[in-house]
Amino acid sequence: MRVFVTGATGFVGSAVVPELIAAGHEVVGLARSDEAEAALKSAGAEAHRGGLDDPDGLARAAAAADGVIHLAFIHDFSDIYAAGATDLGAIEAIGAALAGSGKPFLVTSGTGIAVADHVLTEEDGPAAGLHRTASEEATVALAERGVRAVLVRLAPSVHGRGDHGFVPRLIEIAREKGVSACLGDGANRWPGVHRLDAARLYRLALESAPAGTRLHATDEEGVPFRDIAAVIGRHLDVPVVSVPREQAEEHFGWLGRFAGIDNATSSARTRTLLRWEPREPGLLADLDEGHYFDA
Repeated sequence: MRVFVTGATGFVGSAVVPELIAAGHEVVGLARSDEAEAALKSAGAEAHRGGLDDPDGLARAAAAADGVIHLAFIHDFSDIYAAGATDLGAIEAIGAALAGSGKPFLVTSGTGIAVADHVLTEEDGPAAGLHRTASEEATVALAERGVRAVLVRLAPSVHGRGDHGFVPRLIEIAREKGVSACLGDGANRWPGVHRLDAARLYRLALESAPAGTRLHATDEEGVPFRDIAAVIGRHLDVPVVSVPREQAEEHFGWLGRFAGIDNATSSARTRTLLRWEPREPGLLADLDEGHYFDA
């Protein structure tokens, strides 16, 4: 297939692109800069210049492709709902270009979008009113418009070398404050997935996932947050402490809203459907390799 990929030079996208190329697919990546364009060409892909705020350009690139993987997202936590609105606009533009084609359209979301009082499964829809709720709903609706639309929910920690997400920020905070913290007893769970395992899941979903499917990119149902804090504390040689939940924002800043979520998530249906089995180290093992703590 000729595959258009947004977010192709990001942390996950830069693993998805070589995964697709190695499987014989051609890749056209969305590039916002000369640097991104050069990175894509170096990886063996073509570049389409533009951004998520260019719906016409996204539609043209999608129409010229055999399938689309949408990974890009503006991670601006100061106005996350504006970022969600931009994401929805991109999905609507691409979806309209693919309507009636039967082409695959993979849209990225997160497991935290479906808050539940049980272990989350692929059957659980999004919670109301969150920043990606409308994007999930719009994606599923595209399956009724002749698009092989598929949701891929990533774990809150997509880890591996080059990670610049939640866990590196936790490490920065621990360095700054001299303690590695969890909220309360730290029993709340974060699922994780290695970026290379996630990349393989995207490729398998592109090739065979049915329309309207929700997939969970998680290799562990949930790692207790206190265990993450403990590994960070050990590697930085700082104490591990409990912070009251009402002080979450004071201690963690913008990350405070995520530090206390209990997001245990199953990927059993995803594994069975796509014959996907994670191969890379889990989150704690990846942390223990030490590369997260390199100066």
